[in-house]
Amino acid sequence: MLTEIVNRRSIRAYTPAPVSRAELEIILQAGALAPSSKNRQPWRFTVAAGAEKAAALSAMARGLEAEKNRPLLPESAPFLSGAERTLRIMEQAPAVIFVTNPLGRDPRQALTTDQRVFELCNAQSLGACLENMALQAAALGLGSLWICDIYFAYDALTEWLGRPGSLAAAMALGHAAENPPPRPRKPLAEAVEWRIP
Repeated sequence: MLTEIVNRRSIRAYTPAPVSRAELEIILQAGALAPSSKNRQPWRFTVAAGAEKAAALSAMARGLEAEKNRPLLPESAPFLSGAERTLRIMEQAPAVIFVTNPLGRDPRQALTTDQRVFELCNAQSLGACLENMALQAAALGLGSLWICDIYFAYDALTEWLGRPGSLAAAMALGHAAENPPPRPRKPLAEAVEWRIP
């Protein structure tokens, strides 16, 4: 099994050391090499660092504040405090990559069955892309955090990005300032049903 799969951790504390553009390009290339349904490659990347990262996180903070008053995700309100913690983690990370799906739809839009299947296939493709990025970051000795809490600030971040397409995820990247132990995993026997002779 690949060492990066075994050793990868979700990093929530970063040193101020920058991530080089060359390292970011390697990570992005790994994401772009992911398998995708019908080879649609439903991803576009926005790399933010420095003042641009600060602008993105300011938009996210506004979005989180708006979520308290006019929620996009009312049933997820108990997780809003987690999104606020995620924002503080993103502030520490030297770089954040925002991943959008240019083939996606606004999550409030009603979908036909065909459109829902299309969205599910694209979501799987995006998951493969983000996993590739996280594993490549680990191979480079960098820490990463795959972030979905951005959905609480969907409108504000979509406005900051300035382009159509569904906001899919973000990934914080940097040099780890922590070394967390592996998180417990369910025994494989609980997740597998064998149907072979």
